[in-house]
Amino acid sequence: MNGPNVRLILFPLPFEGHINPMLHLAQILHSKGFSITIIHIHHINPPHPSDYPNFTFRSIPHALSHSDITARGVVEIITLMNDGRCVEPLRKCVSELVAASNIGCLITDAHWHFTQSVADEFQIRRVVLRTGNISAFLAMVGLPDLRRKGLLPSSEDPLPDFPHLRVKDLPAVKAQCPLLIEQLLSSILIQTKASSALIFNSFNDLEHEPLLRCRQLFSPNPIFPLGPFHKQLPRTQTSPPPQPPHSSLSWLNTKPRKSVLYISFGTLATIDPHEFVEIAWGLVNSSYCFLWVVRPGMVSGSEWLESLPDGFVEMVVGERGLIVKWAPQREVLAHPAIGGFWTHNGWNSTIESICEGVPMLCYPCLGDQMANARYVSDVWGIGFLLGDKLERGEIEKGIRKLMTERENGGILTRAKDLKEKADCCIKEGGSTFQSMQNLVDFILTT
Repeated sequence: MNGPNVRLILFPLPFEGHINPMLHLAQILHSKGFSITIIHIHHINPPHPSDYPNFTFRSIPHALSHSDITARGVVEIITLMNDGRCVEPLRKCVSELVAASNIGCLITDAHWHFTQSVADEFQIRRVVLRTGNISAFLAMVGLPDLRRKGLLPSSEDPLPDFPHLRVKDLPAVKAQCPLLIEQLLSSILIQTKASSALIFNSFNDLEHEPLLRCRQLFSPNPIFPLGPFHKQLPRTQTSPPPQPPHSSLSWLNTKPRKSVLYISFGTLATIDPHEFVEIAWGLVNSSYCFLWVVRPGMVSGSEWLESLPDGFVEMVVGERGLIVKWAPQREVLAHPAIGGFWTHNGWNSTIESICEGVPMLCYPCLGDQMANARYVSDVWGIGFLLGDKLERGEIEKGIRKLMTERENGGILTRAKDLKEKADCCIKEGGSTFQSMQNLVDFILTT
């Protein structure tokens, strides 16, 4: 095999926090000479093929009704898709690709545990991509076994084998459907062990010990820590026509260095109108300038900003603050005016903040975000956890603590150190650089 004649099939989970890193990985692998086919679920957060002219896209049906998708939670949707809804469509698609191309491997999101049987049928290697924190992954896939053995202490206690995490940091502990989550986690563990290799969007200096533990658990399968993905995206051959800067960047250009708090809660989190108002007053009362991303539909029962008090936007927006529906997050975090990031701690947001050396105020909402936040505050020491309740006084205190103590408490120093390590790992001779070369060699080995 040689790179230009080898096609890789990538199958992301149809949620933005999973699709984006998979597409980033695809871009990196394409730059190494591989042909890329992206298989995606029809009509559920489909990617935009026009943004990736060098890729081939194939959509497969999912047999879920609109009401199934809108009325069910994420775990239920994933479970239904794994339990037969997508097996035959994926099998048919892979069969056609295998007949037409020299397939190097099938790279799937870890949650697509059913794909192992498809890979086995066509005798192609399945490589698992885990889009989040290595430590959170290990803790979550180990949770069902801990419960079966009766080893789970109370929710406030440290998690066995993971002293930095609390039992309550894992979503299955307090979820409405813990059994369903634990069944999913058990299947993910079994089929990840049955796979040929495992990829993480993380890097050695960030999660060295968890990486060693992961290698023990999944031995003899190789593990490739290839993060941070977004820092390795290849430059396009032709530059797009120059665009005016986003309004958020133009506004940031008017602000002093490290003076602005950036707030964004990702693509899935929702908050109720009362919490929304408390956030607004907490921001105002903190006296710091802020750039706040309020996603349309993020506030329950509202289109956008209707829940804010009358006159609030006029009072605040301009010199003190800016509220936008979307912002180019990586560019925002890299802007010298940003002094802190109030985040939901999705892994993509967390690692983007780490790569820019920006301290974090953590308010996790779902999934592995609590574990990510715990590592930010208790392990890496580059941020603070906000309390469980969104109350304006606590919000004000949290913001002031982040923006005033970041230098005296060493947060900025530690954040800068991790940023430098993230920069170094992707350079020639760095751990991620070498890991990527190892993955290429692995794929090209028959």
